[in-house]
Amino acid sequence: MAKIIRDLKLANKTVLIRCDFNVPFKGEVISDDNRIQAALPTVKFALDAGAKVVLFSHLGKVKHKGTEEEVAADKAKNNMIIVFRRLAEILGKDKVFFSPETSGDEVNKRVAALKPGQVLLLQNTRYEKGEEKNDPALSEKWASFADVFVMDAFGSAHRAHASTVGVPELLKARGKEVALGFLVEKEVEALGRVVHVAKKDRPYIAVIGGFKVSDKIKVIETLLQKCDKVLIGGAMAYTFQVAQGKNIGISPFEPDQVDFAKKCLATAGDKILLPVDAVVTDAFQNWTKKVTTTGSDIPDGFEGMDIGPKTQKLFAKELSKAKMIFWNGPMGVFEQKDFEAGTRAVCEAVSKLKGAFTVIGGGDSAAAVAQFGYKEYFSHVSTGGGASLEMIENDGHLPGIDVIK
Repeated sequence: MAKIIRDLKLANKTVLIRCDFNVPFKGEVISDDNRIQAALPTVKFALDAGAKVVLFSHLGKVKHKGTEEEVAADKAKNNMIIVFRRLAEILGKDKVFFSPETSGDEVNKRVAALKPGQVLLLQNTRYEKGEEKNDPALSEKWASFADVFVMDAFGSAHRAHASTVGVPELLKARGKEVALGFLVEKEVEALGRVVHVAKKDRPYIAVIGGFKVSDKIKVIETLLQKCDKVLIGGAMAYTFQVAQGKNIGISPFEPDQVDFAKKCLATAGDKILLPVDAVVTDAFQNWTKKVTTTGSDIPDGFEGMDIGPKTQKLFAKELSKAKMIFWNGPMGVFEQKDFEAGTRAVCEAVSKLKGAFTVIGGGDSAAAVAQFGYKEYFSHVSTGGGASLEMIENDGHLPGIDVIK
C-alpha cells in the first residue's frame, strides 16, 4: 500500500508536490482551471499542516530537437506564469511565489527562503531537456531540496519522467517519505475497482468510442477479458464493421487494424455490441446532406458522424442492466450539435441508473459530460485519459504510482 499525504507529519518540512497543471489556455488566458482546482485539497492540506510547499508540473509540449529559436518559442508559449497568476488569485498573493527557473542556484535560494504556509511554483518541468528522459542529474537537482515528495498528478502517472519517478526513487533511497496526494488516491480507488472486478459489480459494461482502434488495442483486449459487454461507437466502430464485411461509405477506418477487429469479433462473440444504424453526411465539413441509415451499412459517398437512434436505444437497454460502467470515447462528433445525440444518449442512460458504479476514463468523454451537464451522475470522472487507459491495460499499475508504493 502507498502512504497518503494525510499519513505524514509535514510541519516545517519542504514538501515537493508533482501536480498536473497542464491546463488548456489561449495566449495568457486559462480556458478551464479544473486541474488547478483538483490539486487544491492536497496543496491546502500541506499548507494547513505547516509545510513549505514547492509545486511543479509540465504545461504543453517543449520540443528540444528543434532550433534554438523553436525551443525558445515553445518555452515562451508554455510558460507556467499563467498558472502562477491563477494560483495566487485562489490562495492569496502573499502566499504564492513563482520561480521562472526550473533548477539551479536561484531555485535553491527561493526554496530556502520559503516559510511554513507558503507556496513556490517552479517553471514548466519540460523546459528541462532531461525531464522526459528521466535524467538522474535532473532528478538529483529537484530531490536535493525536498524532505517529502507527494505525487498528485494522475494525468502524468503513466510517464516515467524525472518529476514523476526519478525524484521519488532518489528520496526513497535516502529514507525520505513519499506519498500520494488526494487526487491520485481517488483515481487509484476508482480505477482499481474497474480493474479488479468484484461479483457485486456485474454486469460490467464498457463503452469505447473515439477515433482510432490503434490507440486502444490493449485496452480493448483487456476490457473484453474483464467485461460482460463492450459497446463500441465512434469512428473506431467502422474498422470493426469493415471486419464484418459491412459497407462504411467514406467513413474513416484503419486497414491495418481490420485483422485485429476480426480476431476480437471471433473470440468475443456477442460480448461486442456494434452500431446498428448511423447518422451520416456527404462530407465531414460543409456537408449538404444528412441522413439516418436504416441499418448498419453506410451508403457510398457518405460518412458516419454519430450512432443512430436505434443504436442509442440498443446501447441504453444494455446499460440499464449494468452494475458497473467504464466509458472512454464519444459516440460521434459530439462537438457539433448535429452529432451530439449519441454521446448524450449514453449520458442519459447512465443518469437513470440507481446504485451502479460509473467511471469515465478522462479525455473527450469527460469533456462531453461536462458540456452536457451530466458530470454529477457519474461516480468518478478521471483527470487522466491516457493514464486511466494504461492503468486498465496494465492491471492497475502505473510507474508514477508504483514508485510510491
